[in-house]
Amino acid sequence: YGHSNQLRQARAMGDYLIVGVHTDEEIAKHKGPPVFTQEERYKMVQAIKWVDEIAPGAPYVTTLETLDKYSCDFCVHGDDITLTIDGKDTYEEVKTAGRYRECKRTQGVSTTDLVGRMLLMTKAHHSNIDEDLDYRKHTDNFGKGPKGHSPWTGVSQFLQTSQKIIQFASGKEPQPGDTIIYVAGAFDLFHVGHVDFLEKVHQLAEKPYIIAGLHFDQEVNRYKGKNYPIMNIHERTLSVLACRYVSEVVIGAPYAVTADLLDHFRVTLVCHGMTEVVPDKDGSDPYEEPKQRGIFQLVDSGSNLTTDLIVQRIIKNRLEFEARNQKKEAKELAVLQAMRRLEEEKH
Repeated sequence: YGHSNQLRQARAMGDYLIVGVHTDEEIAKHKGPPVFTQEERYKMVQAIKWVDEIAPGAPYVTTLETLDKYSCDFCVHGDDITLTIDGKDTYEEVKTAGRYRECKRTQGVSTTDLVGRMLLMTKAHHSNIDEDLDYRKHTDNFGKGPKGHSPWTGVSQFLQTSQKIIQFASGKEPQPGDTIIYVAGAFDLFHVGHVDFLEKVHQLAEKPYIIAGLHFDQEVNRYKGKNYPIMNIHERTLSVLACRYVSEVVIGAPYAVTADLLDHFRVTLVCHGMTEVVPDKDGSDPYEEPKQRGIFQLVDSGSNLTTDLIVQRIIKNRLEFEARNQKKEAKELAVLQAMRRLEEEKH
């Protein structure tokens, strides 16, 4: 949702948004191993509602040649710094030509931070009890080089506001003739498996209006166990709202799909993926009501990617990811020091 927020801001600066997505090879060279494959990333970016087109295999360094190839007036990047493997600003050329604009980075989240949460696999990030010291000790070490702390890396907390939800929401009411489809789940670490499922659901009707019910953190933890969800309810809300197939989100939906819920939203169809449905606290089937009404449908997304598998990918590459985060931190700190030196020389 940090990436989505950047794309939302970029789209607001112009009329047509083309998003360049790097290959796995290019990312591995400059940053470290990517979490998702390039094919997965192409699909995920394309599913964000502010994106008009993607440029697959975009070069790591954005040149004027790239901008001209796609007839772009300017390029947009967040207000953090990106450096090539040898420490150069990747946007130097377009900045000099006056074809660079900047958007605000989303406070409280980064890929580095999410990777950190997965590596720690601790409950502390979404429980309301005091964080244990062991967790805090780890978060302080994660993504940190030996010297100091870069403002762009590390674990920080995302603060939800109503304004942010409004910016992400479509604000569209269901229209006469729309098929109102309800889906529910955790939608944790919103990924290509979720995109595939929502796309399939979207194809079930001519005029689909998809409402996604998101369960509260404690509920997700009840049926997923371990330290799930990795993302809290606020983060999951924005991630799902950014998807072009979703019209509305119910924040903290009840686990059992009740008659009240179905009537309130005038739901025509309830869909669930091929993943296991854990019984409700009292042992009942949470989909009993839609099944009785004959409006329940299982949908095969054709994807086997789950949040669990993503966490496994991260843990498998744990050492590489820790090295990647520390390298990034050291590079950023070096730039900060250089920027400070320039400031001092000016005065």
